[in-house]
Amino acid sequence: MTAQDEALEVWIDQDLCTGDGICAQYAPEVFELDIDGLAYVKSADDELLQEKGATTPVPLPLLNDVRDSAKECPGDCIHVRRVSDRVEVYGPDAK
Repeated sequence: MTAQDEALEVWIDQDLCTGDGICAQYAPEVFELDIDGLAYVKSADDELLQEKGATTPVPLPLLNDVRDSAKECPGDCIHVRRVSDRVEVYGPDAK
């Protein structure tokens, strides 16, 4: 099974978020800035997930946008990991 086939989830460390909104520009279906100026992930039904460490599945069609968000994030606060073993595949802790 390749990384492309595996279920992935994404979360944002709001303590490191700079509020640039690059993630929301790349993947508005997954990320949104809240009134506090920080980015959060959204659930599959478009609900903002504000609890600390909240994760949301990465829709396969949006994988490249989510990956680019993690790469371009100035705060290095976007973490994308495999659901099966919780290993980070994109983001600051990816190997």
